[in-house]
Amino acid sequence: MMVFIAQNMAPIMFASLVFFLLFGYPVAFALAANGLFFFIIGVELAPLSGGVISLDWSLLGTLPNRMWQQLSNDTMLAIPFFTFMGIVLEKSGMAEDLLDTVGQLFGPIRGGLAYAVILVGALLAATTGVVAASVIAMGLISLPIMLRYGYDRRVASGVIASSGTLAQIVPPSLVLIVLADQLTVDIGSMYAGALLPSLILAGCYAIFVFILSLVRPDFVPALPPEARTLGSGVISLLVVIAIAAGAAYAAFNWLHPTMGVDADIVGVMAGAALAYVLALADRHLKLGLMSHLAQQVVIVLIPPLALIFLVLGTIFLGIATPTEGGAMGAAGALIMAIAKKRMTWSLLRQGLESTARLSAFVMFIIMGARVFSLTFYGVNGHLWIEHLLVSLPGGEMGFVFFVAALIFFLAFFLDYFELAFIIVPLLVMPAKAIGIDLVWFGVILALIMQTSFMHPPFGFSLHFLRSVAPRRPYVDSVTGRRMQPVTTGQIYFGAIPFMLIQLAMAAAVVFFPGLVTSAEPERLAPESAFELPALGGTLPSPGLPGGLGDVTGGLPGLAAPPGLEGMAPPAAPAIAPANSLPGLAPPPGLNPSN
Repeated sequence: MMVFIAQNMAPIMFASLVFFLLFGYPVAFALAANGLFFFIIGVELAPLSGGVISLDWSLLGTLPNRMWQQLSNDTMLAIPFFTFMGIVLEKSGMAEDLLDTVGQLFGPIRGGLAYAVILVGALLAATTGVVAASVIAMGLISLPIMLRYGYDRRVASGVIASSGTLAQIVPPSLVLIVLADQLTVDIGSMYAGALLPSLILAGCYAIFVFILSLVRPDFVPALPPEARTLGSGVISLLVVIAIAAGAAYAAFNWLHPTMGVDADIVGVMAGAALAYVLALADRHLKLGLMSHLAQQVVIVLIPPLALIFLVLGTIFLGIATPTEGGAMGAAGALIMAIAKKRMTWSLLRQGLESTARLSAFVMFIIMGARVFSLTFYGVNGHLWIEHLLVSLPGGEMGFVFFVAALIFFLAFFLDYFELAFIIVPLLVMPAKAIGIDLVWFGVILALIMQTSFMHPPFGFSLHFLRSVAPRRPYVDSVTGRRMQPVTTGQIYFGAIPFMLIQLAMAAAVVFFPGLVTSAEPERLAPESAFELPALGGTLPSPGLPGGLGDVTGGLPGLAAPPGLEGMAPPAAPAIAPANSLPGLAPPPGLNPSN
């Protein structure tokens, strides 16, 4: 019995972790406790493992250094910056201004409020990046208005919940930052790869609403004339947009000879700045050149768009790193709050407290993951996972679909941080061995993780909306009518079509990789002579990125690979770094089965 446990420590350890997570134990403590518990067992059972376990008490001394390496990662510093930026913007009332103005703009058409929620959800995703903030803000502001004017409760709930989850995939998403770190790819490349799929996903939401407005117009009615407080004036807005587009085109032609392809971003910024200056001048100087609707739309939309450029534009242009872009975004959010005269000490304190809370949550998960990985690699868990995944039928597509199904299932119970720090690191080496483009793979994972917020009955986005949706009948403050509550079943049912749209978008990225990369992804060449060592072997552990690294830490005295017991240790064969050995193939001439 003890021999069986010793030789199958990796699957037992993994199953134990899943067991504790499903029973609701905190992730960080479940990781650390499992790691330490099985470390003690592994050290005692190492002589019975036949070389499978390579753990020693001295390895515990590497834990502080392993944790420090991860916590001193500059990339992860972007998380508190983007979190603080989102919280300040959400507390400063930007969501209310956007929803009110864009709702008035699209109000005259069927489904106009739903279009407004989708557009504002995308803008909030690109500025706040926090699902809870987006869903709660839109639920508090838009849901009563949608119910007031006759929207179907299922449609209204689904649109709000799904639009809030765009914060998962629209850059600068926190999920993309973590995935890029775990997959060891450039964050700028991950942002660029996710940009087009995220915009298409928002467009698919709008297409669904459009089809619904044709099939069931009573589900998504237009705003009545008395509700359009900003009046008309779309023609005036179109004229301003045309002037801004002309200025952007002129700036592009002027800058293109010196800036090249980056001139388009600067040109768009120049056009938007011109429109904003015209709107401010018309309002304060009372020139009467623009309608009130056009003024409001330009003045409300341009600042968040400018903030998006400040963050994403500087990253794409190579002016700033993602961490620096996050710092500029946080500073920009503070400036916007001060400009709107909404910055208070209370708002600042709330932003700092929420940022510290989320950052501490992430750090504890990272530390727990380092403890878990120390033991998991010491029992050859990485080889066990790689053997399972590389042996799947169907090659690359079989691997991708299996991983997508696994993430989709686990997303019922785990949130994106837990998935990113526990599951994703285990997928890196098999993906490299098969030859998968990791940016493409990361965008697929982000889209699948996005569904974790829409899973009935576990989806966090649904619970966020449930917390602000009316539970009892109430009297509408505007019309005076008695309104019925929104039931939990209506929220769940409304989420299903949008979750299916998210899954369809993930499938589209799988079959059309050009959506992520401008051309077919450059595949990593798989090892032509791939040969997996027997699970009893103890090759040097590969440095798994983002939290699950080398177990040995360079410590001497670990067990030699099977078949080499009789060789003199000083003349050890030269082995290339692990990250240059896709599939962890043994050195030429060394057969691990001997």
